[in-house]
Amino acid sequence: MLTKYRRFALLFILLVAMGANAQINTEQVVNIGRNALYFEDYILAIQYFNQAIKAKPFLAEPYFYRSVAKISLEDYRGAEQDAGMAIERNPFIVDAYQVRGVSRQNLGDFKGAVEDYDEGLKLMPEDKNLLINRAVCHTALKNYDEAQQSFDRLLQLDRRNDRAYIGLAQMNLARKDTAAALDNLNHGIALSKKNASAYVMRAEIYTRTRHDFESALADMDSAIMLEPRYAGFFINRAFMKYNLDDYFGAMADYDYALGLDPASQEAHFNRGLLRAEVGDNNKAISDFDFVLKSNPSNFMALYNRALLHMRTGQFRDAVNDFTAILKKYPEFEAGYMARGEAKRRMGDIRGSEADMEKAMAIFRRNKTHVSTFNPAEIEATAAIKKAEQRALNGGEDEPETAEEIMNRFNTLLTVTDNEPVKPEYANRQRGHVQNDNIEVEPMPMFTLSYYAQDNKLNGKTHYIREVGDINDLKQLPGTLTIVSGEPQLDADAIQQRFRSIEYYNSLLVAATPRSIDHFARGLDYLLVKNPEAAIVDADSALALSPQFMLAYLLRADAHYMQYRMAQARDENAPATVSSATETKPLTMLRQRKDVIELDLMMKDLDSAIKLSPKNVYAHFNKGNVYMLQGDYTSAISCYTTAVELKPDLAEAYYNRGLMYLRLGNKTQGVNDLSKAGELGILPSYNVLKRMTR
Repeated sequence: MLTKYRRFALLFILLVAMGANAQINTEQVVNIGRNALYFEDYILAIQYFNQAIKAKPFLAEPYFYRSVAKISLEDYRGAEQDAGMAIERNPFIVDAYQVRGVSRQNLGDFKGAVEDYDEGLKLMPEDKNLLINRAVCHTALKNYDEAQQSFDRLLQLDRRNDRAYIGLAQMNLARKDTAAALDNLNHGIALSKKNASAYVMRAEIYTRTRHDFESALADMDSAIMLEPRYAGFFINRAFMKYNLDDYFGAMADYDYALGLDPASQEAHFNRGLLRAEVGDNNKAISDFDFVLKSNPSNFMALYNRALLHMRTGQFRDAVNDFTAILKKYPEFEAGYMARGEAKRRMGDIRGSEADMEKAMAIFRRNKTHVSTFNPAEIEATAAIKKAEQRALNGGEDEPETAEEIMNRFNTLLTVTDNEPVKPEYANRQRGHVQNDNIEVEPMPMFTLSYYAQDNKLNGKTHYIREVGDINDLKQLPGTLTIVSGEPQLDADAIQQRFRSIEYYNSLLVAATPRSIDHFARGLDYLLVKNPEAAIVDADSALALSPQFMLAYLLRADAHYMQYRMAQARDENAPATVSSATETKPLTMLRQRKDVIELDLMMKDLDSAIKLSPKNVYAHFNKGNVYMLQGDYTSAISCYTTAVELKPDLAEAYYNRGLMYLRLGNKTQGVNDLSKAGELGILPSYNVLKRMTR
């Protein structure tokens, strides 16, 4: 049964003015940022505080307010760092200790959080939030005497503090004193009937220790009345209804939970079990499909789907599922028998006999005649032990391994969004953007263009010296710039490029060819999606001027466009081919061409870097090429060079963060995503939320 994911939170941060001594412009910027905070426009607020920090890096106030914005976006690592910077500049900001403490608490650093709460209480000994947060952390650390002291002090200050009694209940549950915990909760609810967590905790006690599902159901009803938008409460209530034989009510709650949170694996899994029990097999399979697409390592979903595939006669799918099961549990004799039966029903007699013989060999080895091995029971026992250990750890999971981090990150890249029409708010730049449903994609290559597009949040445009030099010559049909990705041209812009191509066609026939003219026409060709012609012109420009660095960038852009076009053709190619013998050579040929395009692009980028070692965008693009080649370590090295050359290149932090997560390095990945979000890359906060537990 699920409980509310976070039992502690920063309830309120006093945004007090701390007597800044900055000049009037900096004060105005900070005040505007504070206004954005009040309106929950956290992303915009961060950009204003960035400006203030850049102008006056010695001020504590902008760092503090930026930490408040980041904690609101659930960027706990970034909030911790900013609160620390504020404390370094002014160690008397009580709320900065609270922000950093809460951030550390959410990151599982309870010892560090206690240290911050202690410092805050030195400055403000009667702060109730600091006291209760410190008590909760001591509970997580199993320092029960210290936790009791904090709760006692809080109750001395406020005998009617219902949160203190709920905290005491949490501590007593950790000490396995359920009677005392229940008494605490009853007292807390008597004082205030507006705390949903109290009802949830009491419902959990009724369920786990007393099997009193009717009382638990009543408490969950109360919790849902207080927080009707939290999907986990409906999943909890469905479990209670199921145990009261109210299958219809349980199904309705699972459906409603998925309406609130369509990505909930728990709701899909439990609904799948219930659907299977009532005989709605195909819909149950759909639920388990969703779970396994999001989390391929969910063994129980795989096991249940395998049984349902057998039940519904989908024998090929059953074989695939049992093969995955047997890979993990090669001594599962009943699994071989089930797979053998599925193969027999498919007409694969030889495969069926082989599986049956494997099963019989295990029986003979174990000297049994019936299956005694139950992987589902093993998995269930392991899950119970994990849940018990999590409870002993104060609600925190064991640290993830690098492999678990990689697997979880990879699932973010494979889950597709089936919603055909995006609601208007899904593309917003305000509020809690970490909750927006986004597809995880790296920031694209930087390309040459005449069509500038800046980051609307931070106003940054991209520039290198060579671009400024060529614009000063005024020999191009437009102002050259560097953009992230390929800008979409409207009909008028496209016609303008075709007219420019015609002009250069005439010029290059009538006049002595110049490298700048070939470069200009090549860029026009690239903008109208003719990379082959762009490469020819880049070749001509470099033949005339071998030191023409921008021509190397142009040719690299063209090779990348060819690569992407080949990828798009492969994705949209018809599946019908005459035979498998024709497919393999064609596939290998296409793959070889893709490799060649990336190699040629890498060669051009290396040439550009040799001519212009500080060309940050060439280093970034090189990192993207390594990423496409699957060499994530080299990609990280390139992005690191890019941020060393340009410390505010948000795209490089974002891509490097994704690569760190690909390699299972959560700490570095989270740090980079936090920095990218700070610099205006909105998807960072969604990935942070999904990767930070």
